[in-house]
Amino acid sequence: MKFRLAAAALATTFSIGLALAQAPAPQAAAATPATVSIPEAPRPARSSAWLVMDYATGQVLAGENADVRVEPASITKVMTAYVVAAEIAAGKVSPDDQVLMSERAWREGGARTDGSFSGFPVNQRAPLRDMEKGMAVQSGNDAAIALAEHVAGTQEAFADLMNSYAAKIGMNNSHFVNAHGLSAPEHYSTAHDLALLGRAFIRDYPETYAFNSVKEFTVNGINQPNRNLLLWRDPSVDGIKTGHHSGAGYCLMSSAKRDDQRLVAVVMGSSSERQRADDSLALLNWGFRFYETHKLYEPGKPVAQLKVWKGKADQVQLGVAQPLLVSVPRGRYPDLKPAMEVPKSLVAPIAAGQEIGTVKVSLDGQVVAQAPLVAASAVEEAGFFKRLWDAFWMWWEAD
Repeated sequence: MKFRLAAAALATTFSIGLALAQAPAPQAAAATPATVSIPEAPRPARSSAWLVMDYATGQVLAGENADVRVEPASITKVMTAYVVAAEIAAGKVSPDDQVLMSERAWREGGARTDGSFSGFPVNQRAPLRDMEKGMAVQSGNDAAIALAEHVAGTQEAFADLMNSYAAKIGMNNSHFVNAHGLSAPEHYSTAHDLALLGRAFIRDYPETYAFNSVKEFTVNGINQPNRNLLLWRDPSVDGIKTGHHSGAGYCLMSSAKRDDQRLVAVVMGSSSERQRADDSLALLNWGFRFYETHKLYEPGKPVAQLKVWKGKADQVQLGVAQPLLVSVPRGRYPDLKPAMEVPKSLVAPIAAGQEIGTVKVSLDGQVVAQAPLVAASAVEEAGFFKRLWDAFWMWWEAD
């Protein structure tokens, strides 16, 4: 009888946890009927690789050849901008630094080359922030090299920094050898990695990211427009970067925010400047139309409450350390099914923040989001007699 009562109490605790896990986030469900089927994403007319990603979750909504290595062309400069912003944040360089347009930067990336240039005069200095804008807006190869030299001494040393930061972002299939993106052996990335980069750039350094929404910039009397045509077509688009050379074709990494939802799209190897813009906007429109992002759980709010043996407290609340978000087809939010994987027996001591289990959320039998469950507070070990008593009941229930 005692065994059945104890087991019933434990089962009640677990079901309470599930009930909490199943409680919808405090937001209204979408009005779109759940029966609406999602058409396939609009495939670019011509592309070596493409994808559309939800910014909040990092979830790939659709894509093709997303993990195939491609030449990133001038989208490389997003990595360059990320490294510069990170080094500024670390206090190693300053936005007010005067950056030299060196002879090498001018010759390899200036107006006398076939690539895009910023126009800063050779052997003269300009504020680092202006160099950043010259790289972001005008896609200046010269500005990219000058920034690399200022931050790391040489472009080659800067490439080592690029690869180090890329690894931290999770760009596991990328390798950089220059700051500008002109074709070079062992200089490659993937559509997926580039989307991860764009997501990290927006999240980590929004002030620097904002330079990519500037439509035109004047240097040394030369006014040049931003090559991202979507900045003129759609007010929700605020970046990110174009790219083009003969080996890479026309490329575009774009991002747009509508209401509380942001998407990132990557189109590589397109046939023209206009086509890459058309295809990118079609992907963004498709993503916004057919998907929505929800916050399921947030830190500080309990997801479950579990029995604790041999502790000063008999229970511990479990929650998430980071917000758990999910991207789902519009109208399918009520169909999400949460479940928890937790230990059958939880024994003190337990540290605050200790991982106890996992909460998983599924849709149509597929896990679409998961996160570790952590202890909301510490549970200290109880005294000798309570530990002995709990040990007896643990033995009894395990029999």
